[in-house]
Parts: sequence; structure tokens; C-alpha cells
Amino acid sequence: MRWDNLAAPPAEGAPERAAPATPPLPLALPGATVRTFDTPGFTGMTFYEVRAKSIINRVPGASRVPFEWTINPYRGCSHACVYCLAGDTPILMADGRTRQLRDLEIGDQIYGTERRGAYRRYVVTTVRAKWSTVKPAYRITLADGTTLVASGDHRFLSDRGWKHVTGGMHGPLRRPYLTTNNRLIGTGRFTDGPKDSPDYRRGYVCGMARGDANLASYHYATGTVYRFRLALADEEALSRTERYLADAGIETNRFSFAPASGQRRAMGAIRTSRQHHFEAIRQLIEWPVDPSDDWQRGFLAGIFDAEGSCSGGILRISNSDDRILDEVLRALGHFGFQAVLEDPGRANRVREVRLTGGIAERLRFFHLTDPAITRKRSIDGAALKCQANLQIASIEPLGLELPLWDITTGTGDFIANGVVSHNCFARNTHTYLDLDAGADFDRKVIVKVNAGELVRRELAAPKWRGAHIAMGTNVDCYQRAEGRYRLMPQIIAALRDFANPFSILTKGTLILRDLPLLRQAAEVTRVGISYSVGFVDESLWRAVEPGTPSPRRRLDAVRALSDAGFSVGVLMAPILPGLTDDDESIDATVAAIAAAGAASVTPLALHLRPGAREWYAHWLGREFPHLVPRYRELYRSGSYAPQAYQRELTARVRIAARRHGLHRSEPGDNRRLPEPTPPAAEQLTLL
Repeated sequence: MRWDNLAAPPAEGAPERAAPATPPLPLALPGATVRTFDTPGFTGMTFYEVRAKSIINRVPGASRVPFEWTINPYRGCSHACVYCLAGDTPILMADGRTRQLRDLEIGDQIYGTERRGAYRRYVVTTVRAKWSTVKPAYRITLADGTTLVASGDHRFLSDRGWKHVTGGMHGPLRRPYLTTNNRLIGTGRFTDGPKDSPDYRRGYVCGMARGDANLASYHYATGTVYRFRLALADEEALSRTERYLADAGIETNRFSFAPASGQRRAMGAIRTSRQHHFEAIRQLIEWPVDPSDDWQRGFLAGIFDAEGSCSGGILRISNSDDRILDEVLRALGHFGFQAVLEDPGRANRVREVRLTGGIAERLRFFHLTDPAITRKRSIDGAALKCQANLQIASIEPLGLELPLWDITTGTGDFIANGVVSHNCFARNTHTYLDLDAGADFDRKVIVKVNAGELVRRELAAPKWRGAHIAMGTNVDCYQRAEGRYRLMPQIIAALRDFANPFSILTKGTLILRDLPLLRQAAEVTRVGISYSVGFVDESLWRAVEPGTPSPRRRLDAVRALSDAGFSVGVLMAPILPGLTDDDESIDATVAAIAAAGAASVTPLALHLRPGAREWYAHWLGREFPHLVPRYRELYRSGSYAPQAYQRELTARVRIAARRHGLHRSEPGDNRRLPEPTPPAAEQLTLL
């Protein structure tokens, strides 16, 4: 139905709910009552309470789905599902480091951009909100090799302004969209950081000690005095050096080296005078004959913290020791940096190594080496002037849905794997309500407060024939808002009273609240509830399905519903060849499903559509390269595993099901293993 016909006049004699409110009402919601709540779960959200004209909706294109009618008591979702980028996308933090998008927290300081004069510049901003769910994904590849996985609705800053990943020239998807003629704005892909290895720690201590420490022995008539002392104004570098020395068995003492005065900051220091610690430090900072990558990364980080600076867009490392400068140049050259050695002509013979290449190379240096001092890593105010080759090379649909994430920031954008990324909100159905298709979908939820009475009225209509009704197919009917509005108990009660069959699809555990009503409804009509559990290995779940509830949580819900007397079917899918198709994994999964009280288990092997095949192959090659030859053999003929493999898999699951009691069929009990679903009917979502 069209949303401009959504609102009905208030019922005669209906009590006042709240004063009509600010923000102003959308034109499509005349007479709506606006509410906001102070509880943390609903901070920043607005609920538009409307009296809808109808509630049971026919599904467009119902011949393609297994149901024809739905009930949606909410429009918009307090689950806050706006998702645009893959969770492992690196985001540029305010301290110059990167963090995966899925690991950001509200309140984190990150880099965004804003226009100042003729240039857009990097500025520090705050993460205000964060969401995640599953959406169809696209892979964007740039000419320099940068790759991003995003939804089609996501927007990136290009040389021709903000553009969506996908769009069209005409029709409902008419909007600016990326093509291979566009170039994205930014520095390009971020470099992976160093490993905290023994070699990295040795390299860091070498750079720091040789650059800024006092390491000397003094001989007197009474004996020899050994001294190591490192005094710094930056606590981050001092603490890191202290920790790395302690890891090597070298204990140091803290003391205040100099108090703050005028423009000078206070300086702290560490020291030791023990001979065996002194000798251990000298051995620790010896120049290696053949330095490893980790050592050179650590050395560059240590010498930069000790003797480096980055101001005015120029990164320099200064020293008067020729050997130190030679090692700096060698390490930079090893990693492909271009640098020049400059002699300012100072009396103390201090010379400078200057890194060239602009902001892209400075960021690469910081990410590659990870210096401890964050103030030196700032790019706040730097202009987005970078000549990186960020031309769009390809945009490919992956052919599957992935857990994707999005955030809201103070600047409205953020830096994702080196390119400027917009806060993406795509909710086209909300535009029918004169609401923004973006943030409004998650922050402005339409609540059909008369849903319960509408269901009763429409079920009682002579034209209604008692067809099956599916719920949770558009937005989750057990989203957080349901905990406050309690519309589902009214709906279930009406369906119960009219003995109308229905099914519920939900991610929310709030369904357990309505178990008494569901049990009453099940006594007079068919009630369907389903879950999907492909395996129970928690570590594999984190790698393969990071955006979904854990298998244990899903099984706990199955158990609770089963204990309440429901026949909950579990789709054991997808089963991953070489990962979850061994007898041990199958037996453990079937055992857990049976223990949870599931009524049936249906095994389905992984299938790989075009796009999904390439994405999965990339993931498999990275995580389990030894399995690549087996997958090539299994899927050489198409998207599906061979019929022989599928029949064998089904037989093994059947054996496990019989072993754990899922084969029995008793009066009133439909616990049996159904026939395998034909491949054409498979509906699987991987990762």
C-alpha cells in the first residue's frame, strides 16, 4: 500500500497519547503523535505513532516467495540496520592508526573531512552511532589495488562529487553512481601494521636507545659505574621502551627527570645501573648483519619516536651519527620509500633524512612502522591533495549478502581504507512517508499503534479466506521497539482467536516473551518458527558469519521454543566442504540441534553463485589455502557441488540424525529428517 494513505483519523473517544511534537510531522503522516524516550536504547530516535488504515498486506510478486500475505506493525527499525561497508574495512583513527569498522565504538575519535577554503581537509571527528546487518555486497577495485566491499547504496567521494556504488540513468534507481571514468579521493589502501614480534621489539629499542638514550660506563679508581638512562617528554614512547626492556628481562626504575616549566613539558625517565642489565641492553641494540622486516619496522618506529618529527607536511628523522642515518635510509629503501639526506649546515653536524611522496607516504610510514608517539602522527588540517591512482577499475556484485556496517560521524564522512566514505543511509521506502531514506529509517520509526484492532477487523471481513500470514519478512516484528509498544501480543491474540495460520521470522529473542500466546495459537492453528544453524564451531562462526548471532544463542532460542512445544525446523546450512563436512563437525552440529529440541534438520551443501564464487575463493585462499584445490575440483562444473557429494552429505547427516534421535516420528511429533531440498530451491547466505 502507499504510505500517503497510512494515517487514519484518531478513533472517536481515543485517549490522548502525547502532544503533537517537534520535529515537524512528515506530510504523509497527518495526525501522528511523536514520541522520544530517554532510555539509552532509544537515544536519538523518534517514534511516529499512527493509526493505520490497513495492516494485512499482499506481497508483490508473491509467486516468487512462499507466502502471499504479511503483517508489518512497524515501518523503519530500531535494530538500526544501516550497513554499507564490510566489517574488516580499516578506518583511520585520530591517533593515526587504523581499526576495523566492526570494532569501532560510539565516542571513538576518527578522521573525517571538511571543506576549508579551496581544499577539503582532514579533521578529527567523533563516532556518534554504529549499526550492522546483512545486505547484498559489491566489490570495488581501484587501479592501485585498493579494494572495498560495500552495499550498492554506499557513497564515496569521487573527482565528480559524491556517488553511489550502483545506480541508474532512469527509473527508481536514478542517482549519481560510480563508473570506471571516476577516480576516488584519498590516499588509497592502508598498509598493514607490524607484528608485535621479538624482532620488532629489538628494532624499536635499538632505534630509541641509539637515538635518545644515554648508555655509557664510567671508570673510577673505586670501580666502574654502568648507566642506562632514557628521558622523554612523551609517555607513550617511554612506556613502550620500558615494556620492551622488561620483556627482555631488563628491569628499569622510573623517576622524574625534569618538571614542566614555561613552554617545556615535564620529562619522565627510566634507568638502570646494574652491570648485567647494561650488558644486556648493549647486546639488544647491536646492529644485525641481516635485519628482518620486523626489525626494520621496529627500528624506524624507534628512531622516529626518538629523533623524528612531522610538521608542515614534512616527515624528518635527524641525527649526527652516520651509521644511524645510513640504517634509516637502508630501511626506508627496503620498504620502497623515497627519501633524501639533507645537511642544514649546523655546527653539530646534525643531518636530516626527509621522506618524500606527500601524505600518502607519510601515512604508509606510520601504518607500516607504528611509532608510539601519537602527536607526531597527526594529519589534522592536511589537505586532500594526493596523486594516488584511485581510478575505478571494476565494480562487481558478489552475488551474496554479507554483514555490512555503517557509522554516523560529526562530519558526515570517514576515511575507509584510504578513501573518503560518506555516512550511508539507504531506506527508499521511507521516502514514501516524506522521511529521509537515510538516517530516518533507523531513527524515525513508524508505529502502527492500532495494529491489533486492525488485524481483528480484517480477519473478520467476509472477503478474508484465512490465508497463511508471514511476519518478520520486511522489518523485524520483534525489534527493540516492540519491547515498549507490545504490538505483537495483540496481533498473535487476534490470529489465535480467528485460528488463522501464521509464521514468524525474527532475529530477536523477544519472541520468547510471547510464548504463552504462541502456545495458545498453536492449539488452534498452524504456527511456524524457523532458525538456521550450519555448524557449532565458535571460532569458525566468527570467521565465516561474524554479523550473525552465535550458533549457541540460536540454539538456545530453538531450545526454549521447543521446550514450549513448538516444532522448530533447523536448516543445517551452508555445510562447507573441508571445514564443516567432516564426521566430527556433522555429529557435533546435529547433536546440538537435537539437544536443542529441533523438530527436523535439513542439510544443504554450500553453493557458489558467480560473484560469490570469486569472493569466497579469495577468503578461502587467505584463510585455508590448502583447501583451494579441493574446491576447484568440487565446483569446476558450476555453482553447486556434485550430486554425488550432496547425496553422500545428506546420508551422513541422516545417520547422525538417527544416532541423536531426530528420525523418530511419534503421534503429535514431527521430528523427522525431511527429504533434501532440490538445488534450485536452495536459499543460502554465506558469510
